[in-house]
Amino acid sequence: MVYARIVEGKVRATFAEINAGNYTAMIDSLGHPFVYRFHGDHALGGRRTTREAMEKWWQRVAALLPSAQFTIHEVIVRGGPWRTRVAVRSTVRGPLPGGSEYRNTVVQFMTLRWGKVVDVETLEDLQELARALEKVAAAGNPEATAAAITD
Repeated sequence: MVYARIVEGKVRATFAEINAGNYTAMIDSLGHPFVYRFHGDHALGGRRTTREAMEKWWQRVAALLPSAQFTIHEVIVRGGPWRTRVAVRSTVRGPLPGGSEYRNTVVQFMTLRWGKVVDVETLEDLQELARALEKVAAAGNPEATAAAITD
């Protein structure tokens, strides 16, 4: 129970760092090796397994959805430090070109080994994300229609 609270606190702190513009906090939490999957065939989708690919991916997120903020609703932690399973349910919000707002539900499933994230699977409402990326592309950002960053 104490371990689960510690892990939940670290997860919430990492999202707080992301909200403050410090996505390297998330990258620094990754183990070696790791796999990060974001479902869907779009500019933010794909599978990444290297720090360099994750840095490029976060740079793209910042370019496409600047000022996006996560609100964490629930963090569920199971298992011990040798294999910890974490589920996070959150809302992401951020301004879009033309004055509208991107708002989506995000669910992430993570596996940690000895405090390092070795597997992440991210799910969002892909229709909402597609609409947001279309608005970003129409406003002149071609990266919104770029191929996924993978390695």
